[in-house]
Amino acid sequence: MNSSNPLLDFSGLPRFAEFKPEFVTPAVDQLLADCRAAVEHAMDAATPAEWEAFVSPLDDANEKLGRAWGQVSHLHSVMDSPELREVYNANLPKITIYYAELGQNEALFGKFKALAAGAGFAALNTTQKKIVENELRDFRLGGAELPAEQKERFMAIQEELSGLSAKFEENLLDATNAFALYVEDAAELAGVPDDELAAMRQAAESDGKPGWKITLHMPSYLPVMQYANNRALRETLYRAYVTRASEFGKAELDNTPLIAQILKLRREAAQMLGFKSYAEESLATKMADTPAEVLKFLSDLGARARPYAEKDFAELKAFAAAELGIADLQAWDNAYASEKLRVARYSFSDQEVKQYFPEHRVLAGLFKLVETLYGLHIREDKTPVWHPDVKFYTLADHAGQKVGQFYLDLYARASKRGGAWMDDVITRRRLRSIDGAGALTQTPVAYLNCNFAPPVGDKPALFTHDEVITLFHETGHGLHHLLTQIEELGVSGINGVEWDAVELPSQFMENFCWEWDVLKNLTHHVDTGATLPQDLFDKMLAAKNFQSGLGTLRQIEFSSFDMRLHDDFDPNGDRSAMDLLNDIRKETAVMLPPDYNRFPNNFSHIFAGGYGAGYYSYKWAEVLSADAYALFEENGVLSPEVGHRFWSEILAQGGARPALESFKAFRGREPTIDALLRHNGMA
Repeated sequence: MNSSNPLLDFSGLPRFAEFKPEFVTPAVDQLLADCRAAVEHAMDAATPAEWEAFVSPLDDANEKLGRAWGQVSHLHSVMDSPELREVYNANLPKITIYYAELGQNEALFGKFKALAAGAGFAALNTTQKKIVENELRDFRLGGAELPAEQKERFMAIQEELSGLSAKFEENLLDATNAFALYVEDAAELAGVPDDELAAMRQAAESDGKPGWKITLHMPSYLPVMQYANNRALRETLYRAYVTRASEFGKAELDNTPLIAQILKLRREAAQMLGFKSYAEESLATKMADTPAEVLKFLSDLGARARPYAEKDFAELKAFAAAELGIADLQAWDNAYASEKLRVARYSFSDQEVKQYFPEHRVLAGLFKLVETLYGLHIREDKTPVWHPDVKFYTLADHAGQKVGQFYLDLYARASKRGGAWMDDVITRRRLRSIDGAGALTQTPVAYLNCNFAPPVGDKPALFTHDEVITLFHETGHGLHHLLTQIEELGVSGINGVEWDAVELPSQFMENFCWEWDVLKNLTHHVDTGATLPQDLFDKMLAAKNFQSGLGTLRQIEFSSFDMRLHDDFDPNGDRSAMDLLNDIRKETAVMLPPDYNRFPNNFSHIFAGGYGAGYYSYKWAEVLSADAYALFEENGVLSPEVGHRFWSEILAQGGARPALESFKAFRGREPTIDALLRHNGMA
């Protein structure tokens, strides 16, 4: 352990309070040297092709690099600064080159092949065998079988792609932060709820400005789009939001050339490996087999959803014209008109519901659900964090034995990328004994990140029901990581899980947000202390599938765009990604956005977030999650017995077996689409 550099201390939790950007380069350099030494040892002809001789030492070295770099990447996402960004971008190519070299290492590939073919392979447990099979597949995908003259080019592509993805995300964050609108006339903000106005007032005051500050961060942007009567203001904000990181802003923040280059490089690398397209390469590690299978799945689901979407849109247009005086419904009117229609039809608003979801109560109810389903307790704990708003929790069983821990970073800020996500800090694994005292199990730790509005004044943070759903979603990912029972690093937690199945546990958790016996424990009116009234819940339930047809078509549009962009679209041709999206919208959407909309330029999921040729997985996994949840509906949604079965057959298994096998072990059969259609009101 090097205690002077916190990034080199693996004895426990990260030492965030001591982190400085100047620690990054020396830590990365030392850990890369250690990793390369472990690789050299593994390649040595004198090293037997046995698990303990070369796989475990490699895991040890690579895990340390992953844990250290994971802290740096995490801070780059949540506490970005010019100094951190500089060292992150300086070290990213080193990390990328190392993993690219590892993936192309023929000698190491040969060692794994020897292990698979050797007499000792039969003695490995099923988890270890799965890891060896995954390694052999990944060496092929990493270019290990490429001729020597192509390996250098393949490695250069991987390095350039990692830099382009990081730049894409930075451009989007910088473009988002570059916009601020200060409003001094209260009349211009008529309709915006008081608590949202208070947050905007506080933001302006912190800048030393009068009036109210509106930004493009979601907690500021969405309330204006949803509630502001000022149509011109909504259009101004909409235009700013959908043109972020495009040619309509600063040239140095335009993601258009990055998109073109990312697509060219992905295709070039895929074709070097013998695939027709990057989509084919991407699906080599997923449940779906071919791009055609995915596109058919999306097309079939779209055909089911389209009549509902057309009905949704016709109702919205008619309502906007008759009740709001908006004869020409536009994209910047959608959220506003939809909220007004929801209030008119169901007699409640998101703002009314939000008053019942203060942060402390939501967390208490969420933790109670985890305790009910899995018999686990969650308690707040203490450890150094990266921002005063961050909380830390320990998950323990009834005997008080620690099962896992997690950081919770709920609020939006200028230094934090948008969206919500889970990431791993430490992964469960069996640690080899050094002193003969017996092996120990390493406790898993996760980051859960959201972008909700922080508290204003003396009131707690209040969440919309959609934000509660988002929190449950990320908690589902967290539980997938924390509740694994697998103790080999390569398939523990979410490691090794097919990408199109990784959303199953997260989307599964969303269902509980619609259960009265769960929801009543999440609510406590911020002013009166009253629980959510049953009649208001009934209205929410009635409105659950409000515009679900439109929402489904929107996801199909994004998923089809992603898959076709990485399959049959020619990145070297005359047409742009935007041209393709416009074609897909004509086939799919029931309402076309304005010509200046540049959605691809801020589609960070596929260009910077690992979802390239995989965005369909949200809908694919929703089939699995809805069908899994249906077993709870059949046996009692708070059934500890079914909860334990879900834990043991889905969450506990990690990537140790194919996701379809885990699903069938839980459900007793193949998945069907019926529950998804029913849950979305499209049965």
